[in-house]
Amino acid sequence: MIARRALLPLGLALTLATPALAQAPWPARPVRLVVPFPPGGTTDVLARALAARWQDAWGQQVIVDNKGGGGGVIGTQEVFRAAPDGYVLVLGNNQTHGTNGALIPGLPYDPAGFAAITLVARAPHALVVPASSPARSVPQLIALGKRPQGVTYASSSAGSSSHLMGETFARRNGMTATHVPYRGAAPAAQDLVAGTVDYMMATWASVSALAADGRIRALGVGGEERFPDIPDVPTLKELGYDYVSGDAWFGLFAPAGTPPAVLDRVHAATEAALADPAIRGRLEAAGFRIATMPPAAFGAFHQAEVRRWAALVRESGVTLTN
Repeated sequence: MIARRALLPLGLALTLATPALAQAPWPARPVRLVVPFPPGGTTDVLARALAARWQDAWGQQVIVDNKGGGGGVIGTQEVFRAAPDGYVLVLGNNQTHGTNGALIPGLPYDPAGFAAITLVARAPHALVVPASSPARSVPQLIALGKRPQGVTYASSSAGSSSHLMGETFARRNGMTATHVPYRGAAPAAQDLVAGTVDYMMATWASVSALAADGRIRALGVGGEERFPDIPDVPTLKELGYDYVSGDAWFGLFAPAGTPPAVLDRVHAATEAALADPAIRGRLEAAGFRIATMPPAAFGAFHQAEVRRWAALVRESGVTLTN
């Protein structure tokens, strides 16, 4: 009886402390934002822009952690397995949280098994060639691909949107095209500049600076509208190639089970960061189209995109093993 009475104050204290622990402010320590691709690519550019503003807003360090490899699998699966406390997030895209599920047997994470936070941006694609290429139009590039030796095309990684669209473009037009995958958009673009590969279906955000310097040439652009910085280049839809005119997208995810209050706070901080004219202007000038959504809407968008990209995987005929 004495022991029982002695334990009561401790039990009562724990009971009273539980709500306080549950309501502890977030974030109370550094937050890690995983980028499942190498530094310097489009995903990395967005992540670093967000991390700097989050850090100011939250008063906590935000660490951008590049975990490239496996077409985004390595970094994404790490977040999938992380504790659902909001301290490890991932900036994914239509590959990590879309096409990988349709392309990779035995994928070590479920693309639909994350807590959706917000869409961040879209990135229209452009069909680009080296400045040294004899192709100055899409039909001329197709003609090059019908020669006996064919052509080569680069992608940011096997299974990426640039791979699927590049392959679909070649198949639809009867081209002989060899795929050359890279570990990120940046090294792929550099080899394109050097003429090591003949073309690339690249996100404009990853190659706009190279086009501005005259090192590559755009033959057509994705999306519904022409790009403001190259208004004379027609859209692929205008040219009759609408099957390769879709956008890549980038969105924030957390491990399943992360508290809704944390998701809402990250979404709010992201909206605030992207509403800043300096940040928004810089990203739009780089080729991004800013687009945010609250968690529920982004979750519905994500599920629809999983279905859309699975259809493109079937159209491309691309298969991968992990």
